[in-house]
Amino acid sequence: MEQGKKLRRWELALLLGVAIAALTGAWLDGGQAALADQVIRLHVLANSDSEADQTLKLEVRDEILAAAQRYFTPEATLEETRAILADHLEELARTGAEVVAKAGFDYPVTASLEDDCWFPTKEYTDFSLPAGEYTALRIVIGEGDGQNWWCVVFPPLCLGAVSETTAQTALASGFSQEQVSLVTGESEGYVVKFKAMELWEGFQHWLAGG
Repeated sequence: MEQGKKLRRWELALLLGVAIAALTGAWLDGGQAALADQVIRLHVLANSDSEADQTLKLEVRDEILAAAQRYFTPEATLEETRAILADHLEELARTGAEVVAKAGFDYPVTASLEDDCWFPTKEYTDFSLPAGEYTALRIVIGEGDGQNWWCVVFPPLCLGAVSETTAQTALASGFSQEQVSLVTGESEGYVVKFKAMELWEGFQHWLAGG
């Protein structure tokens, strides 16, 4: 009888642990998804990891950012930014191809706007984004088998014309104060939440075979 009671306690503890993990995971998933719904990332994929191809990737990146900067207005919403990018995909691909040709290569360059692209956690100069799925402007050079370069085109955190701080730009683009605190690591509490989100999203991606 005593052994049966102990077993039931272990079963109850296990079920409670699973329930807490599920609730916490759903909360973290919801936080990342809400953040991702307000972000468009830039993803430039190099042809290979050779020194020449990696240098070429950065040259293409610079021209793509310069072109994107010409399209945008500071007050553009997420939907307007997405529409602008969609309207200029051919031009962006052509811009990248011109850089490639000028450098003496013949790699094709494609530009696409894709949903549900998985990104690992990425830290920038004064902000970070947790791992998870995001909408991305993807620029693929040649085979696209080399190391990638990531940044953010909405909010326009990687455009040279932006003079506001990360927090100001994010708030103006529709981020909540909590989301700004999360990506900028404003306090220890948000740093812990960010780390938990990072670990959870990475675990989810691993389970999915990523």
